[in-house]
Amino acid sequence: MRIAYLDCASGISGDMTLGALVDAGVDLAAIQSGVDSLGLPSCQLVAAEVKKRGFRATQVTVQHEPEQAHRHLHHITAMIDGSALTPRQQELATAIFTRLGEAEARAHGTTIEKVHFHEVGAVDSIADIVGAAIGWDLLGVEKIYCSAVPTGTGFIQIAHGRCSIPAPATADLLRGVPLVDFPVDGELTTPTGAAIIATLTERFGPMPAMTVESIGYGAGQKDFEHPNLLRLMVGESADTPSTAADTIVLLETNLDDCPGEAIAHCCERLWQAGALDVALTPIQMKKGRPGVLVTVQAQPADADKLAAIVLAETTALGLRKQTVERLVLARRKATVATPWGETTGVVATLPDGSERFTPEYDDCKALAERAGEPLGKVYVAAAAAFGRVE
Repeated sequence: MRIAYLDCASGISGDMTLGALVDAGVDLAAIQSGVDSLGLPSCQLVAAEVKKRGFRATQVTVQHEPEQAHRHLHHITAMIDGSALTPRQQELATAIFTRLGEAEARAHGTTIEKVHFHEVGAVDSIADIVGAAIGWDLLGVEKIYCSAVPTGTGFIQIAHGRCSIPAPATADLLRGVPLVDFPVDGELTTPTGAAIIATLTERFGPMPAMTVESIGYGAGQKDFEHPNLLRLMVGESADTPSTAADTIVLLETNLDDCPGEAIAHCCERLWQAGALDVALTPIQMKKGRPGVLVTVQAQPADADKLAAIVLAETTALGLRKQTVERLVLARRKATVATPWGETTGVVATLPDGSERFTPEYDDCKALAERAGEPLGKVYVAAAAAFGRVE
């Protein structure tokens, strides 16, 4: 499977994305042709090789005539619908702008129909987003992965005045995305860049196992004390067909002064709120006191919600939080017949291609209780039945 990895060591913006795509081999003329079909005022994409702190990269600049227009989302989607872009390119561009519109609407307390785009409705931002959509389509990757993202620090002047970095829409777009503590004075990740990765990225975290075929470097417009570059790595996934990698958040806290009933209730609430896994481990804490280690696995978007449950329902004064990568076996549901009735289970495909069937506990328990048989006997029969079915 052909995949791409975005290494956002210096954040990400629309023009950095375009530069990385062109540097990785996407035809700039093809991107220009698609942008021309939008009907924007004279708009030219210019690529140049530059150096950032000694490292070469491609910098793409959008040159256009000055304009005062500020657009709503429907103006931009109408341009996209009336363009010569392929259906896939139109879909990507519309999805990115819609995601951006939703973030702007939440930031300003309005609806997506009433959102008034300012900076991101200008010619250069439209060209950046539509050009990126064209570029990703031409790159021909099936999945896009991305590193953790730095935002930069300080303040930026926007149409609504002076605001802190990340800008409100950028912060909204980066919810659930692992962020990097990189105290650079300036904006590293723009709303346009955040919208692109929030819409297109399969998962965030370390680089996946892959065989790299090409590497593109996109340069940002600003100069810092570090190389202001976005690195794009393109190649073939090295994951076996039966495994897939994803990124989750691990939450942990140690408790030695919390009633067992409260911990049990907390675990129930965590499961109901969408935790991937909840585990309790007995530990020994200071002064020889027995304690409990509470470990919660969460999807990145659910981490803050689940952390709030732990803090509300237990005596925890804080939690440890880390982003980790896990390998997950491909799996499917299966139903088998036993002498006492049907039971479901999960079939996992192992790296060697063989399959392992695990009967569903609740189903087996119900059959065992109804038939007056030992639970273990029902488990064995269910496993044997899967072998006969297959």
